[in-house]
Amino acid sequence: MPRQVALLLFVVSFLHCEGAAVKDELPAADNERPIVGILSQEQSLYLHSKYPEENYTSYIAASYVKHVEAAGARVVPILIGKQREYYRELMKKLNGVLFPGGATYFNQSNGYADAGQHIYEIAIEMNLAGEYFPIFGTCLGFELLIILASGQREPENRVRCYSYTNLPLDFTSDFRSSKMFSGTTKDIIDILSSENVTVNAHQFCIVDQNLEAFNLTDDWRVTSYSDDKHGVQFIASIEHRRFPFYGVQFHPEKISYEWKLSKQYPHSLNAIKSNRHFMDFFVNECRRSLHTFGNVEEENRYAIYNYEAKFTGVLGSQHHDIYFFEPRGIPKDQNSISNINKR
Repeated sequence: MPRQVALLLFVVSFLHCEGAAVKDELPAADNERPIVGILSQEQSLYLHSKYPEENYTSYIAASYVKHVEAAGARVVPILIGKQREYYRELMKKLNGVLFPGGATYFNQSNGYADAGQHIYEIAIEMNLAGEYFPIFGTCLGFELLIILASGQREPENRVRCYSYTNLPLDFTSDFRSSKMFSGTTKDIIDILSSENVTVNAHQFCIVDQNLEAFNLTDDWRVTSYSDDKHGVQFIASIEHRRFPFYGVQFHPEKISYEWKLSKQYPHSLNAIKSNRHFMDFFVNECRRSLHTFGNVEEENRYAIYNYEAKFTGVLGSQHHDIYFFEPRGIPKDQNSISNINKR
């Protein structure tokens, strides 16, 4: 466990026991111009093969961008492989961060997991200082949140879990007292709990034993479960008890914005409106943050609008369109592409 992570977790644990830091009363959702950062991730071998000359460093699936924008926020891409100060300075201007799903590994240096660790630790510092800063993790992003909360990388605090289907949610008995679902209308809850409208696409998951093994149950509350193809009951939604950190194992963004036929994503009206709840909720949490850029010109320099999404669905990608970042050109050592993880 890195020394700084251990120290931070000790401070968080101490303040939790002493009842200090984050106030019980939530700040009002007064920010009508929220800006959400979305963390990019390493280029995959498959995507590299489609754009070999560009040799992009990282990417973000456009479905996440559209999902955030549909909830009334703008997006700033957060690049991987940067120094801690890059993330700190950017987070002072953002109102929240989304950890997207994907297929990268957590043990790659200067990648998605390292950037996520910087963001997670800085967000804790900000919330302890009285600044409201939310994080939302989807699928891989949710797993990363729990692994970071566990305070170590190896062995990773998650289990093998195979689910590539659409499932309902099995809500916990007290889910209505959670922040994520306290204000959710009955019709949305009924759809989520009785229809196969949550898209699952993962081979790892978090189970109760992962929380118990690292004493996380005091800090994290489970609000729903689902079952994988072998009957493993995995945590489908979760939230931190003190900080505005949230996670779902499924993919709400795919319902409206991903169209690969072989994936058989549900696109019914019920599926669309029930899955909209999650990003609408998160962006409303981001409205409680009053961080701002210095001016409109600075906002524009960082915005996702500076990049053009590429139509990758026609190339066979699971993502309909993708934003790519920081092209490196053809590597001098062609063998270096073997280090790029497979999708």
